[in-house]
Amino acid sequence: MADPRIFGGSGDSDRRQDPSRRLYDPYKDLQIPYRSIYDLPTSPEFLFQEESTAQRRSWGENLTFYTGIGYLGGAGIGAALGLYKGEGRRMGNRLGIIGLLYAGMESGMVAARGSDDWINSVIAGLGTGALYKAANGPRSAAIAGALGGLMAGAAMAGKQVLKRHVPV
Repeated sequence: MADPRIFGGSGDSDRRQDPSRRLYDPYKDLQIPYRSIYDLPTSPEFLFQEESTAQRRSWGENLTFYTGIGYLGGAGIGAALGLYKGEGRRMGNRLGIIGLLYAGMESGMVAARGSDDWINSVIAGLGTGALYKAANGPRSAAIAGALGGLMAGAAMAGKQVLKRHVPV
């Protein structure tokens, strides 16, 4: 059994009440405002005031985001498949193209309809799937379009569920 005089006994509360001991504060003698350095704002910061009124990314940011996410996700999946089958690059390129098509169609729908809601995402998913598989024939394009619309709808529903139930 350990000696309570050496190892502190029942906890830190005894150490604070003991007048022969004191807690060491390494910042006590420093004259810098170390607490204010780490007090970060909780609201978003913008370089220009016009940026604060925008509720969504611009079409160029959207295009870059979806293309990059598609390519990086596909590259990760392709790397995992590449270790197994030896086809790593193809998956990254495919998903990058799908992200590019989706972002372009979604931004086009926002511009055409004048509103940003779930309908734009579902229609963009339909169009992306159909356009991506259009060279394989109308049946393949219709199936891929339906799958793309369902996937986009599921992603929008999942986003709404997360917004409602997960505090951010």
